Amino acid sequence: MVDSPAIIEQLLAIGCALSGSHSLEELLHLILTSSRDITCSDAGSIYLVDRSINPAELIFKAAQTSSFLHASFQEARMPLTLASLAGYVASTGQSLNIPDAYCLSADNAYQLDQHFDQDFNYRTVSVLVLPMQNQAGETIGVLQLINRKQQADQIITPANALAITQTYSAEEQKIISALASQAAILIDRYQLQESIEDLFAGFVRAAVQVIEARDPATAGHSERVANLTVRLAEEAHAMSQGTWRSILFNDQQLQEIRYAALLHDFGKVGVAESVLHKEKKLYPMQLQSIRDRMVLMQRQWQLDCAHQKYQQLLTGSLTHQLQANCPHCQQMQLLDQSLQIKLDRLAQHWDLISQLNEPQVLRRRDFVESIEDITRDLQELASYSYQDLDGYWQPVITDTEIEQLLIPKGSLTKAERDQVQSHVIHTYDFLKQIPWTKHLQDVPKIARSHHEKLDGTGYPQGLTASEIPIQSQMMAIADIYDALTASDRPYKTRLSIEQSLAILQQEAVQQKINADLLDLFQQRQVYQVVGHGVNI
Repeated sequence: MVDSPAIIEQLLAIGCALSGSHSLEELLHLILTSSRDITCSDAGSIYLVDRSINPAELIFKAAQTSSFLHASFQEARMPLTLASLAGYVASTGQSLNIPDAYCLSADNAYQLDQHFDQDFNYRTVSVLVLPMQNQAGETIGVLQLINRKQQADQIITPANALAITQTYSAEEQKIISALASQAAILIDRYQLQESIEDLFAGFVRAAVQVIEARDPATAGHSERVANLTVRLAEEAHAMSQGTWRSILFNDQQLQEIRYAALLHDFGKVGVAESVLHKEKKLYPMQLQSIRDRMVLMQRQWQLDCAHQKYQQLLTGSLTHQLQANCPHCQQMQLLDQSLQIKLDRLAQHWDLISQLNEPQVLRRRDFVESIEDITRDLQELASYSYQDLDGYWQPVITDTEIEQLLIPKGSLTKAERDQVQSHVIHTYDFLKQIPWTKHLQDVPKIARSHHEKLDGTGYPQGLTASEIPIQSQMMAIADIYDALTASDRPYKTRLSIEQSLAILQQEAVQQKINADLLDLFQQRQVYQVVGHGVNI
């Protein structure tokens, strides 16, 4: 007989232990250990039911035995059928309490699979198989106990199995059924938690695909930044002294960092595609429009020249026109020469525009030294005009286009750069709408702060060092490094690892990024996580 007060106390202790388990694997082994202790069972196993596929399957998840302490068990899947003991219980929801598994009637739908006994020279006698049902009454698993022994320290062999084992009592079955039900609720909770985490992971993957579809030139950037940031966080966590003594991240916090890094650029979906993909200082349609205006003006000059020649012909006599030193002929030659000078000058303006349209050209020394002349040439071109189809006179190049061509670095104007930088705000506004779980609640804040600078010159909030989350400071280094070393993009060329680290070092010297984190990034060669960049 079971000592009722003692078993109640034991069950309470088991319940507390089950509730405090931190993983599904830990929970399953705790269920097995507790069930075997209560019933003095030599062995036991747990199966979970997977109904997400068709046909449903049983998953062999955990096993324990006292007679084979060094036996190893691996997770395995098997069809959910009535033929096996566990399959029958999982399918019907009915319990099985079998005195001798070798003496089952041939008429039963279920039979013992004796392969384990044959492989390990074992003898299964008494078996208790119970459904693990959640609050909805659905069987989500099966708890199977084998060989209830008379004494806990006995070792089962084929020779002594019948003598030292006994049938599971009705009271034990009732107690273990209650334990199995409690365990099922906890397993259901773990599976629900896993489903939520899978949901988050699926959402993040989908969001990253949206980002990359929006900006194919940066494909893989989010994943690489996440890998770099998480590895840098792990390296900081592993350091146990000095600056890093207080930097500790558990698995959930590392997951939070990963999600924030994966989603750090999601707000780009709110940036105009034309700005996001702008390769040159002028948009293609702008450049073509300037070219078309020049052609119209050129045609107009040619027509004017032809008209003036015609007027010369009308004012002179045919005899004079045929003479070698005809003043009208000389005048027409001067008109041709004047036209050619203007056309040559127009061609020079076009060459200048084509060169200035390249994002990095104004950083060349020859352009830097002649910026005043360049500006004057553009203003000269702006003074030219052409007659549009409606008869109105229009400038060949506008002030806005001149402003774009004189962008000193990159391809974006200040207004366009503000649009791009607004992606951080879009990211935050989007992420904060998501009901993150407690351990992921800082994802929006971490993602929002990855463009902040320690000296307060970053965006969008202009935070200073003490206000920027350390996770965001890590992400900033990862983001800059990947942007520098990633494959060529339309608006930039790929830099080597050495060149990129040198640029990061300059940022650290200027108090833009965390120098200690950068030192760790270099010393631990965190950048090798992504493996790109060209050594020189």
